Amino acid sequence: MNRELTYEAVIGLEVHAQLLTASKIFCGCSTRFGEAPNSQTCPVCLGLPGVLPVLNKKAVEFAIRTALAVRGSIAAHSVFARKNYFYPDLPKDYQISQYELPLSTGGFVEINNNGMARRVRIRRVHLEEDAGKLLHAGTMDRAEYSLVDFNRCGVPLIEMVTEPDLRTPEAAAEFLKEFRATLQYLGVSQGNMEEGNLRCDANVSVRPAGSLELGVKTEVKNMNSFKNVQRALEYEIERQIRLLKSGQPIVQETHLWDATQGITLPMRGKEEAHDYRYFPEPDLVPLEISPAWVEEIAASLPEFPAERRQRFVQVYGLPEYDAAVLTASKALADFFEECTHRHRDVKLVSNWIMSELLGYLNREGKEITESPVTPAQLAGLLKLIQEGVISGKIAKVVFEAMYQTGKSPEAIIQEQGLIQITDQEELGRIVDQVLAENPGPVSDFRGGKEKALTALVGAVMRATKGKANPQLINDLLRERLARG
Repeated sequence: MNRELTYEAVIGLEVHAQLLTASKIFCGCSTRFGEAPNSQTCPVCLGLPGVLPVLNKKAVEFAIRTALAVRGSIAAHSVFARKNYFYPDLPKDYQISQYELPLSTGGFVEINNNGMARRVRIRRVHLEEDAGKLLHAGTMDRAEYSLVDFNRCGVPLIEMVTEPDLRTPEAAAEFLKEFRATLQYLGVSQGNMEEGNLRCDANVSVRPAGSLELGVKTEVKNMNSFKNVQRALEYEIERQIRLLKSGQPIVQETHLWDATQGITLPMRGKEEAHDYRYFPEPDLVPLEISPAWVEEIAASLPEFPAERRQRFVQVYGLPEYDAAVLTASKALADFFEECTHRHRDVKLVSNWIMSELLGYLNREGKEITESPVTPAQLAGLLKLIQEGVISGKIAKVVFEAMYQTGKSPEAIIQEQGLIQITDQEELGRIVDQVLAENPGPVSDFRGGKEKALTALVGAVMRATKGKANPQLINDLLRERLARG
């Protein structure tokens, strides 16, 4: 019986993260994002003749913090090298990086993949300088001209290379999310893929399921979001499988991801290490790191995402799903905890952050740091619900206004007259009117149809424009219906 051959993917990632230092890795130029093109440059980062690089100690510290976080082994002796290649955004025609003797080797990152814990091994973490930025006019496959902004030249980077341990695009995206969260918790990088301070290249190949041999790999670049990483890998895996099934060879080359068309496009032949002609950087002495400094940095490491998730489950009693969502970024976890300091119903806080706040932010593509609603305002809104000042339904109306205006819930409730009606005499008159106007549901309820009460509650809520206390409505309706 002939069975169709099935394939599996083999994926390894190369992740570059810009470090949150105030100055560049080998000079004193600012690293601020969004400044005028070519306004943050000097002879050193532009590679002019006769200049000498000076290593930024803070960049080394941040790299050590990252390597320790992924359980890497810190080298006491590492060396910077020149990586030679010619590209318009690299003014020196070489990049100062590390090759044979990197800052750190080994380690792992643990991810949750389809409910299973999985370790992704780390091959190395090393320091290097960033290149500039090319702005192309035209299409991806036909650029009419390009502009170069050298502001990014010399911004410190860490490059983390994984072993080819990933098997699915979903796992690759999950790994990136976990690593980004770790960088943010460490305070070493913003991890913003859209702004380019976290970038990912993927080496991907396919092979017959169960085979131990690696297939011919392609490198995929230009993936500027978690979603695009997953989409690009899904496409590239399918493309390679189609080629193999049709008997065509896979060419080792670099592809660019075109998110508009949803395809990868060939860019150039894939380079090997010897193509870069690495040799030790003659203008920098070897980097010597003392064990005492590593121990000092290790002692200052913060609580990591996995540890915070576990604490949220154990201390707050949250479901694992809630804990995973709320600890996806340090800023979001901090927002949640600040809310809980003001409002003790942690599950209610969790629900409102995940359903309402994140719903609004995700629709607008914003991060929690851009939220117009503060933890104090959200906690204040939940307190008003708990005290019966407003109903849960009205609270959603108030929240929308809070999000749009940044005003406090108290101010919005006052402005819009949204205080919940709790006066029994006033509600009693409205209930009597609703019963008189809805003889059908009244008869159904008295005939034993309990669900008819829902229609009557809804009618009262409409009559009060949602401002009535739902429990009080239920009590008043049952009291009057019981009279016969």
